[in-house]
Amino acid sequence: MTEQDTAAVVDTTDDEQRLGQAAVDGDEESRDEADIAADYIEELLDICDLDGDIEIEERQGRVYLTVTDDGEALRVLAKPDTVSALQELTRIAVQAETGEFSRLILDIGGSRDARATELQRLVDTAVERIEAGSTTAALPPMSSYERKLVHDLVAEKGFRSESEGEGRDRHTVITR
Repeated sequence: MTEQDTAAVVDTTDDEQRLGQAAVDGDEESRDEADIAADYIEELLDICDLDGDIEIEERQGRVYLTVTDDGEALRVLAKPDTVSALQELTRIAVQAETGEFSRLILDIGGSRDARATELQRLVDTAVERIEAGSTTAALPPMSSYERKLVHDLVAEKGFRSESEGEGRDRHTVITR
C-alpha cells in the first residue's frame, strides 16, 4: 500500500466516523421507546422463525405494541403468561438502552382483547355477587395493567374497587 493509499483510507475512515457519529446522534434523538421495543420483538420473532406484523400506537403517554399475523403462527406466544413475560423482557430491553423505566403494553395475536373480555366476565360475576347481597367481591391476583382495566370496568358499572395485597398477591376488591 502506498502512502497515498494510506492517506485515502485514513480520510475515508475519518469521514465514516464523522458520518457514523452524526447518524448515532440523530438516532439517539429519534430512537425512542417504541422503536427499541419493536426492534426487540422483531429480533425475537426472527429467532423463533415466526412472521408477524408489528403496529405501534401511543395512547395517554404509553406505547402499545401489537403483533399480528394472518394465521395461527403466533398462538404459542399469545398465551397470557407468555405475553406478560415477553412484555417484561421488552421493557427491560428498552430500559437498558434508554436508562428510563418503560410502561409499554405488548399484545400478541389478540391476547389483550381476549384477556379484556375475560376480565369483563370476572367483573360482571363479582358485581352480580354484590347485587345478590355480598358486601365485597375479591378478584384473583393480576398485573397492574389488568387491575387498571378492572378499576375502569368497575367504575363504569357504578361500583368502587381497590387494589389490595403485595407483589404477586396484589388483587382487586370490589364494593358497592
